[in-house]
Amino acid sequence: MATSKAKAGKNPKGNKESAKNREAARRARVEEIRKAEQARERRMRLLTIGVTTVILAGLVGGGWFLIDAAQDKEVAKAAPVDGVKSWSKLTQNHVNGTVDYKMSPPVGGDHNQVWVNCDKQVYTKAVPNENAVHGLEHGAVWVTYNDKASKADVESLSDLVKKTSYTFMSPYEDQSSPIVLNAWEHQLKVDKASDPRVQKFLDKYVQGEQTPEPGAACSGGMTP
Repeated sequence: MATSKAKAGKNPKGNKESAKNREAARRARVEEIRKAEQARERRMRLLTIGVTTVILAGLVGGGWFLIDAAQDKEVAKAAPVDGVKSWSKLTQNHVNGTVDYKMSPPVGGDHNQVWVNCDKQVYTKAVPNENAVHGLEHGAVWVTYNDKASKADVESLSDLVKKTSYTFMSPYEDQSSPIVLNAWEHQLKVDKASDPRVQKFLDKYVQGEQTPEPGAACSGGMTP
C-alpha cells in the first residue's frame, strides 16, 4: 500500500513537467514559424524591390529611347530639301486690296486679315494670293500647279493634300514650273508629283520652324 501511494504521489509532478515540455515545444514551434514568416516576408520585399528596379530601369531606358527617337525625328524633319529657294524678313501686315508680291506664287509678305481655309483643302479654282499667304503664316503648305502638270500628277497631289493637315492646293497659272510647293519664306519647284522632295518638303515645312504663327487655325477662314 505504501508503494502504491508513493507512485501516486509522483504523478502530479510528472504531469506538470510534461505540460511544461509541451508548452516549451509549442512556443519553440511558434517561434520557428514566426522566424520562417519573417524570412519569407524579407524575401518578398527583396523580390519586389528587384522587380520594381527592373521595371523602372526599363521605363527609364524606354524613355530615353523615346527621347532619342523624337530627337531623330526632329533631325530628320529639319534636314534641308534640295532645290528650295528661300527669302527672309518678309512683312506680315494685314492689308486691304491686292499686294504686289516679289515671287510667284507668293510665299510671304503683307496679306489679307482673313486666311483661306487650309486644312486638307483642294480647290479647283484659283484662290486670292492675299488670303493664301495668310494660310502660309499659320504654317500651311500651299501646293500649286499649272496646265503643264499632268492629270495624273494633279490627282496624286490632291490625294496627298486630302490626307495631310495644314495643306491646301489650287491651280496657279503664273508660275514657271508645273508644280510648286509653297511655305512661308520657302518654295520648291518640281516637274512631277512623284519627286521624293515633295514629301520631304511637307515633312519639313508643314507647321515647321519657319511658321510665324505656329498652332494658328487653318479652318474658320474663307473658302473662295
